[in-house]
Amino acid sequence: MTHELKTIVQHYEKRPSEGEKTVLATVVALDGSSYRRPGVRMLIFENGDMVGAVSGGCVEKEVLRQAQSVFGTNTSRIMVYDGRYRLGCEGVLYILLEIFNPSKIFLSRFWDTVKKRLSFPIRSFYEKNQSDGQDYLTCFHFEDGPLPVNQNAVNTEKELAVFEQEMRPCFQLVIIGAEHDAVQLCKYASATGWEVTIVANPREEKTARDFPGIHKIITVEPEAFQLNLDKETAVVVMTHSFVKDLQFLIALKQEVGAYIGLLGPLKRREKLFDELLERHPDTSEEFIEQIHGPAGIDIGAETPQEIAISILSEILAVVNKKEPLLLRHKMGSIHS
Repeated sequence: MTHELKTIVQHYEKRPSEGEKTVLATVVALDGSSYRRPGVRMLIFENGDMVGAVSGGCVEKEVLRQAQSVFGTNTSRIMVYDGRYRLGCEGVLYILLEIFNPSKIFLSRFWDTVKKRLSFPIRSFYEKNQSDGQDYLTCFHFEDGPLPVNQNAVNTEKELAVFEQEMRPCFQLVIIGAEHDAVQLCKYASATGWEVTIVANPREEKTARDFPGIHKIITVEPEAFQLNLDKETAVVVMTHSFVKDLQFLIALKQEVGAYIGLLGPLKRREKLFDELLERHPDTSEEFIEQIHGPAGIDIGAETPQEIAISILSEILAVVNKKEPLLLRHKMGSIHS
């Protein structure tokens, strides 16, 4: 969800600062089921513009309506939305509405935390009923301490319910290769909210303009390539060159991330493994086991766009520790 927070802050900073108020809506509790779970947020501007969503689109009009009270009084509100008789989700949402007026220090620390790829907790204080309260507020806990989303808010330390959420670094996808299929994978991954890095050969003369939604591009020869992986980083190796794929695997052989995918058939993967182990017999099993090749799940994909969906689906399944399954065959909660 960190990428959704980034979008909210980016839109807030883009607006001209001419006294227009903004309200942050956060789902802090849920009874039953809903389209989105607690922790999802949206931003409402005083003129009615909205960024993000807290549901599939059925709750937002009521959020906008009740936000008018917060605009008028500057007092936070818990709104209760009972969807059991209006929606198919059969849940009761508790949504904290509060003035979003972060300080310059807040914004600086937020972007610094995102850039450093650090986790950070968010805590929201509220009462679980339809009510207004000056005490209801949200704080982001950065390395240097907590800061409220409204710099004018005061925490009276009144005993309140607390919703706590751990925000992890933005998930990032590193695509090694710059052919047409890499463009499609970049486009779909960025639409998912992932930060996408393209690794291209300098001789290909590719630029960021060639990849819609890209976060950054690295032009480097395989021999000089270095990348530190973490549990929020996936890599797909798709240079369409056996030699280059092997060189990049060798460069990554000490790293453990969330996922490494290889484009191409099973025989090609086995040949790559044989070459890798022959040259570097000390390569760990942990590294080999994180490699998925051929990358993707079997959905009958043919086109570059369909293949991109297949690969992204496998990455999500691996990261979330899920076996791909038709939801019609799943018993119980979808989100369990």
